[in-house]
Amino acid sequence: MALDKARVTEILQSVSVPGGGNLVSRDLVRALLVAKDQIRFIIEASSPQEAQNLEGVRVAAVAAVESESGGVPVTAILTAHGPAAAAPTQQQQAPNLKIGRHPTPQQGGPQGVPGIKRIIAIGSGKGGVGKSTVSSNLAVALAKQGKKVGLLDADIYGPSQPRMMGVSGKPTSKDGENIDPLTAHGVTVMSIGFMVEEDKAVIWRGPMLMGALQQLLGQVKWGELDVLLIDLPPGTGDIQLTLCQRTNLTGAIVVSTPQDVALLDARKALDMFSTLKTPVLGLIENMSVFHCPNCGHESHIFGHGGVAAEADKLGVPLLGALPIDLDTRLAGDSGTPVAAKEGPMADHYNAIAKRLVDGGIV
Repeated sequence: MALDKARVTEILQSVSVPGGGNLVSRDLVRALLVAKDQIRFIIEASSPQEAQNLEGVRVAAVAAVESESGGVPVTAILTAHGPAAAAPTQQQQAPNLKIGRHPTPQQGGPQGVPGIKRIIAIGSGKGGVGKSTVSSNLAVALAKQGKKVGLLDADIYGPSQPRMMGVSGKPTSKDGENIDPLTAHGVTVMSIGFMVEEDKAVIWRGPMLMGALQQLLGQVKWGELDVLLIDLPPGTGDIQLTLCQRTNLTGAIVVSTPQDVALLDARKALDMFSTLKTPVLGLIENMSVFHCPNCGHESHIFGHGGVAAEADKLGVPLLGALPIDLDTRLAGDSGTPVAAKEGPMADHYNAIAKRLVDGGIV
């Protein structure tokens, strides 16, 4: 019978560690991957000296898992995140693969991410307006335009991109220091949702959120990208503030429904970006209209044109008006964004992507 993550974890619990406890109880296992053709994990020690003492444990762990792997290759990397004999500076320490820590000091003003030409934040003043759906579909549409696209799910409390992009499994690390992101539909994807169980709540205070965002931006091997889209959480909180103050953003796109209540909160998001000197690249009106699939009647369930009026008032582009669409919802739930297919909704997202490309924004 093929091993799963739960069984591999049980096996690793049987591997004792000098000083007491086992690999799991001492929280030494990182980046566990259990696939059909390979099983691999990292044993992370607190210092190089401890890592040397754990080499025998690493060998024992590999042997224990191999005894039940049915011939599937097992690899374990031993690494250390702490200082050697003389403590190095904060900048010299290797990053910890365990996401969630206080942010490290940053010299100077907002900084870019190596290899990434443009970084665009996608925000909204409130939840439930379809911001994550727009983010995933716009990423796919830009990839169809021939761009190298990354998608960072920065909604730490409610990550939805793993489901919407149809990506599962834990990210790995070849060097024990930097995280290899996952890919789907031509897009490089990273989310805190890959690091925690789908049904488990992330219960962190502000400093932990900011540290996690710093890791997801700087510790991930994004590679060479034309654009990184960042799916922000709702509101105007710590994540937004940290991102705008510490990252060299190309700009932001704000998503809202035309409903008056949604626009009230969208204006707060717009004011936040203005206060933080982040250019607003455009607005997107989501759930703009509903076309009855039976009779073809057009209904404006959430009102109509409110976002267009706001864009005109602010002098920023209205990038698109997206209808309410059942296929879009079904596609998101199934893990294949509607923009990856053919049809009217894909055409809407393709038009927005083309407008961004033709305008030199991406």
